[in-house]
Formats: sequence, structure tokens, C-alpha cells
Amino acid sequence: MTVGVESGAPQQISISPLLRRLWPDPGATNVTAEEVAAAIGLIFTDQLSPVQTGALLTCLHFTGWDRRPDVIAKCAEAMRNAASVVDKKRLVETVKARGKPEGEYEGGLCDIVGTGGDSHHTYNISTTSSILASSLLIISKHGNRASTSKSGSADLLTSTLPTPPNLTAVTPETISKIYEKSNYAFLFAPVFHPGMKYVAPIRKELGWRTIFNLLGPLANPVEGTIEARLIGVARRDVGPVFAEALRMSGARKALVVCGEEDLDEISCAGRTYCWRLVDHSATRDSLPNDIGVESFSVCAADFGLPAHPLADVSPGKEPHENAAILTKLLQNQLPRDDPILHFVLMNTAALLVVSGICEAETSDMGYGDDGKVIIERGPGGGRWKEGVRRARWAIESGEAWRQWRSFVEVSNSFGNS
Repeated sequence: MTVGVESGAPQQISISPLLRRLWPDPGATNVTAEEVAAAIGLIFTDQLSPVQTGALLTCLHFTGWDRRPDVIAKCAEAMRNAASVVDKKRLVETVKARGKPEGEYEGGLCDIVGTGGDSHHTYNISTTSSILASSLLIISKHGNRASTSKSGSADLLTSTLPTPPNLTAVTPETISKIYEKSNYAFLFAPVFHPGMKYVAPIRKELGWRTIFNLLGPLANPVEGTIEARLIGVARRDVGPVFAEALRMSGARKALVVCGEEDLDEISCAGRTYCWRLVDHSATRDSLPNDIGVESFSVCAADFGLPAHPLADVSPGKEPHENAAILTKLLQNQLPRDDPILHFVLMNTAALLVVSGICEAETSDMGYGDDGKVIIERGPGGGRWKEGVRRARWAIESGEAWRQWRSFVEVSNSFGNS
């Protein structure tokens, strides 16, 4: 008697030989990052059973191999290869036509994202900072719904009033059209990474952080066209690992940060540990070996701002409450000394610094810009105070609100995908 198999159903592949080599010492059995990435890749096509998927993630977690830069870089590549295909040639052409190079910023795409899982439940800093930064940079914000907090980036944005954006309308087919109308686009992970649905329930049942918590920030669907990024990690020991993974992946402009409270943002309370990729080459066609990693730390004073306890920016609020804060901030309705505003300004400033735009010796941003560039340099050589000046302008000029409303309008013009 034969058992019928659904036509087109994926064939399950066993990775038992690899699992036996992964535990307890993958180094002793010469396991390679490429082998791990190949196994991870099977998950996205539903070719790995839930049991073997769980076993793979468990082995990687408890051997520490999910925190090796080569493994992270290769697995992120596998995740990107399984993503929905974006016409990058058209995207590059669209961004080039829209972007405004300034200083050392070449007008390309930028992202700001955290790994999550820091347990502080702070306000949605990176998402808000991404909108502010879109006043001067072209932003490709990769995000999802909450997994470890009440309000994830997608939860926040879909709760905004008077009209939320249609995040599912931003697709590989429409993204270039989005950038024809706005400097901002939110790339909703489920739309661009459909294969992640096969691992989602397994991650939930395991109950601990897996390699996928680290892959998200490196799996932006438009990777390869991103000029600069700011990535927050929730553990200090992961910082240099992540910076090295970025370097190995070909990134040239990046800043990895970790607040001393194990915060995946630049902290408004204490010191923040930083690892910045520095390009030592003279040409864009540099090799990874031409990119160095420099470490330093920053604090609120380096941005010209006072420190605030995390309790003042950790409301643990529901998405609609955080969305109300976002709207007030974008409409310049928060006091200039508001702790959440300062928190956002610091992180926005850091992305502006790493993009290179703060290296300009003059500025003509538009209405309200007095053109007085702050040339003072702080830790790591960054013009952090100039970044804050530009971030404040984004709010006070109304430009951040205009870019946001443009994104809302164009995303809703496509209807449901």
C-alpha cells in the first residue's frame, strides 16, 4: 500500500549527520559555517522537520556557535537568499534619483534596528529615529511585530492616527514606487521573509533566544544596497561579534551599540559601548580586510544632552499609547527637555553620524536651518552634537512629519497586497 504525497510538497531532508557533529564540540569535528548555513537554509523551504529544526537551534545555542561572526554572517546570507526577490537594479536607480548626497553620505539606503530582547521595554526608539532620519537620509527600515515586548515596530506604526500606513502593501514589486514618493519605507518582515513562518512556532516553544534573534538585523531584504546602518545589541559580548559579522558581510558603514544596562539602543541613562566599522580603503570596491572595527563609548553629554533614568523612557505602554507619543514627537508637541525626545535625538544623531552626512562643513537643510554646523568631535571622532542639531531640525521644521505622511499616503495608494 502506498501513501500519497501532495504534489509539490517539499521533500524533508535529514541533517542527523551534522547534528551528531555539532554536539558537544563542533570545532573538534570540523563543522563549518557554510554547513550550518546550508542547514538553516532548509528551514525556509520547509525541508527540515520541526524536531530537527529545534535540535539544530538548540545545538547552536548551547555550543555558542550561534554567536560566532562567521556563522552569523553565513546564516544571514542564507536567510537573505530565501527572501522575496527585489529588483535591486530598479531600486538603486530610484534611490539614486531621490537621494541627496551630503558630506560623506552618498545618498543611499540606511537602516536602524535592534536585536530586541533587552527586557527594558523602552519606547520604540529605533523606529521613531528611522522616521526622523528620513528627513535627510533614504530609510529602509526592516522590522516586525513584537516578540519580546508589548510594542514592536510594526505594532507601533499600524496604531498611528489619523491613518496608519498599509505595511503589507510595501512589497518587492512596490518598493521602488514607494521611494518615488517618500524617503521612508518600512519593510515588514513577513512580507519579505515568508519562509520564517516555518520556524516561528518552534522558536516560541524553545523558550530561549536563538540565532534568529541575531539574523534579523542582517537580513534586510535590500541588503547589498544599504549604505549605512545602526544596530543595537542587548549584550555587550555580542557587540564585537556583530561588528565582525557585518564586516564579513561586506558592510562599509555601520555602528553597533549596546547600552551598559544591556540595552539594544544608545542609552540615555549611562554609557553606551560602540563598535564602528571604519573604511581604510581609498575606493568603494574595498575588500573586507580594508574595513577595520574601532571601539569606544559615548554618553548623553557627548550629544550635548542630559542623562535620564531608563524608568523615564520605559513606559511599557501598549502600541496605541506609544503611537500617540510618536505623533506628538513628529508634530513637535513634546517639550524640548522631554526624556523620550532626548533618547530619540541621541539615536537619530548616531545614525546621521554613521551615514557621513554630519561630515559636511556647511548645511542648507531648508526652513529653519541656520547653517551653523557643529564641528566639535566626540568619542570615536563622531560629530554627535551636529547629529542632534540635524535631528532637532527634522522635527522642528516639520520635515520628519512630511516624510512620514508621504509614506502613509503612498502605502495606502496600493491597497491590500
